[in-house]
Formats: sequence, structure tokens, C-alpha cells
Amino acid sequence: MKSALVLLVGVVLGFAVAHAVNRTPEGKRFLEGVDARIEDFRAAAVEGFRTRNAEVRALAAEADAASDRQSRPE
Repeated sequence: MKSALVLLVGVVLGFAVAHAVNRTPEGKRFLEGVDARIEDFRAAAVEGFRTRNAEVRALAAEADAASDRQSRPE
């Protein structure tokens, strides 16, 4: 329970600090830069997931086709 309380206090303090920083022009630019880097990371992670997902699906389809070929009587 103590850990959850510490986490909650940290989140609240983080939002308060971010709000205060966002009030200055320099802080606004800083947070916009952070947002841009986070968005770049998110986009790269999504693209990587989609690429790997397509690769795994193709391998599964190949394995399924090979299994079908082996199970057919000649």
C-alpha cells in the first residue's frame, strides 16, 4: 500500500511540475520536444510491431502449408 501511495504522490507531483514548466515559453518548447521524441518512439515501436507481426504471420502460413502437404496421402 505504501508503494502505491508513493507512486500516486509522484504522479501528482509530476503533473504539477509539468504544468508549472508549461507556463514559460522555454518550458513549453522543452515539453513540445519531449512530446515529439515520445511520438517518434511510439511510431517506431508500432511500425516494428506491425513488421514483426507480418513476418510471424507469413512464417505461420508457410508452416501451415507445409503441414498440409505432409498430411496429404500421395
